[in-house]
Amino acid sequence: MFTDDQTYASLGRRVFDIYLQGKPVQKDFNIAKEAGGVGKEVIKQFKNIFVNSSTLEIRLYWAGKGTQFLPNRSVYGPLISAISVESADSPPGSLSARAVVGIVVAAAVIIILVFGILWWKGCFGKKKTLARELRSLDVQTGLFTLRQIKAATNNFDISNKIGEGGFGPVYKGCLPNGTLIAVKQLSSKSKQGNREFLNEIGMISALQHPYLVKLHGCCVEGDQLLLIYEYLENNSLARALFGPEEHQIKLDWPTRQKICVGIARGLAYLHEESRLKVVHRDIKATNVLLDTNLDPKISDFGLAKLDEEDNTHISTRIAGTYGYMAPEYAMHGYLTDKADVYSFGIVALEIVSGKSNTMFRSKEEAFYLLDWAHLLKERGDLLELVDRRLGLDFNKKEAMVVINVALLCTNVTSNLRPSMSLVVSFLEGRTVVPEFVSDSSEVMDEKKLEVMRQYYYQMEENNLSTTSQSQSILNDGPWTATSSSAVDLYPVHLDSSYWEERN
Repeated sequence: MFTDDQTYASLGRRVFDIYLQGKPVQKDFNIAKEAGGVGKEVIKQFKNIFVNSSTLEIRLYWAGKGTQFLPNRSVYGPLISAISVESADSPPGSLSARAVVGIVVAAAVIIILVFGILWWKGCFGKKKTLARELRSLDVQTGLFTLRQIKAATNNFDISNKIGEGGFGPVYKGCLPNGTLIAVKQLSSKSKQGNREFLNEIGMISALQHPYLVKLHGCCVEGDQLLLIYEYLENNSLARALFGPEEHQIKLDWPTRQKICVGIARGLAYLHEESRLKVVHRDIKATNVLLDTNLDPKISDFGLAKLDEEDNTHISTRIAGTYGYMAPEYAMHGYLTDKADVYSFGIVALEIVSGKSNTMFRSKEEAFYLLDWAHLLKERGDLLELVDRRLGLDFNKKEAMVVINVALLCTNVTSNLRPSMSLVVSFLEGRTVVPEFVSDSSEVMDEKKLEVMRQYYYQMEENNLSTTSQSQSILNDGPWTATSSSAVDLYPVHLDSSYWEERN
């Protein structure tokens, strides 16, 4: 700031000569006159000024007019506070060409990053990629249009909804020829990826057996991923045995024995008889469905793996369901068909006892059906395992065969487990079941045995109350290392909020 008067102490007319790039462009430039006041901008345009080496040189020469020295007492400051330069191609106040280019480049980079992330998450091109991969699989299965499925399910009407799992909702439908179908619809919130979707289609379309669920086809259209199965009206084995009371089915002993044999035959086909040697990896009661005649059908091949895929049998992607997984696979990733044999042993115990393998008595304590079986074995009273709902109306010899086969199948040492074809021979009475010798060093704990017995019997006396059994199912969720487990075609619980909380 300077005094602004006509005295000798003032700075006079504040006159400069302006040079750009060494070239004079303005003579006797009076900033006070040009600005017309303090804090006001002055805009000047000069032609034919070229910037060299990214440098613009501006020089303001004092024109020799005004004061020749600073006053002794005053407040001093700059005559010019700032200088900005813009291309003559842009109107005053607009962005320069370089600024515009910078903004455009930055915006393009941001857009590319956003689209890249969305593509990586499968939001774009997902269905087209799936359709291409599906065609490349050359699967022998039907391809349905979305219009056909909407017509079959009455546009996915809520009244046709028969279940919901981690994959998404399941709807009952009817094709024009009268065939009943179960439509599994991929949810946008699903943890299950394209790999499991394609894997299930590829696997099950190549496997045809009376004890495997039949896949009618699929639909990959618009934003929909759909799997179309045969409809099995009696739902899952888990719901029939220990689901909510109103959904349970009274399974007599011959039916239970038939179900055991059917599951064993289905697994024997997967392991030894089909042209593809397949390890299912997720055999459990919820993945065994029951048809009109209560014959079992193994379902859900989203996690199935070809036995020839890896000669080392070491899997870095461990997936399955806690409580059914073989110890060598769960702990070390060692996967062979003997992992399915172990899971079958657990399911066989569940069929005999009518109880889920894992029972949570409280937050601090969990009971395992397999542990109870071992304790009863040491005590010499294995028939205590038999479901008390059967009363005395069961074949004791057959029951002992199933229990002993289950113990053989769940041997900690995988090499000591029988093949599934041998299991079928055991169950059908064509081969004598060898005596099971436990390699466990655990000593029978009478107190533990009594607590477990009282707990199981109390549940039976309470008619397997929905609350207690629901808790056991809720804790029977999938456990995986790097991937979500395949979901059930007919989940035991129809409340989707559970699956959202679990995920």
